[in-house]
Order: sequence, then C-alpha cells, then structure tokens
Amino acid sequence: MRRLIPLALALSLLGVSGANAHALLQKAFPAVGSTIPSAPAEMWLRFSEGVEPAFCSVAVRDAAGSDFVTGRPHTAPDNARQLLVGLKTLPAGAYKVEWHATSVDTHKTEGTYGFTVAP
Repeated sequence: MRRLIPLALALSLLGVSGANAHALLQKAFPAVGSTIPSAPAEMWLRFSEGVEPAFCSVAVRDAAGSDFVTGRPHTAPDNARQLLVGLKTLPAGAYKVEWHATSVDTHKTEGTYGFTVAP
C-alpha cells in the first residue's frame, strides 16, 4: 500500500501539468528562418495541441508593414492542431509572421518569426 501512494501522487501531478498545457508552435510553412524559392498561396502553423480558429490570428507583414493575409485562419479538415491561412501574392523580400493562438482549453500563446521569398 505504501508504494501505491507515491505512484498515485505522481500520476495526479502529471494530470495537472497536462491540463495547463499551451498550444506551442511546433512547425510552420514557410518554415521559421527559411528562404523559399517562390511565394505560396497558403501558409500553415502546426501547434502542440488543438487550437480554436475563431480566437486565433495570423499576420504576414513585409518591411513596410503591409499585411498579406487573406481571410480568417482556419484549421485543417483532418488536424485541429494545424492552422491554415491564405496569402496574397508575396513579392520577393523578407516577411514577419505574427501569430496569436488560443488552444481548445482556452490558453493563449503568441509569437513571431521571419522568412524570405527569394528574388
């Protein structure tokens, strides 16, 4: 019986940490810090847990601050962790992605990264 108490305590702590998880950016296209040969019509951000697209936002800005996103972010049909957003035509140059995500458990995260479209 004494051995079960520490095990039960450890398992309960794991449950608490899981409940406090946040949707962290795991992968993106265009990738963080990448140089891509041509402009995509759509980009995606993949998170560590499902996101609620109604409470998420994505901006893709050039050096002058113009935003190239079209429409609202939405999740992929088969993956609630992947947020998709359409893009206007991106001329060659550097871009900054600014994202705000709300996970399905209502925790909020945000971040930025850059990528470049080659000339």
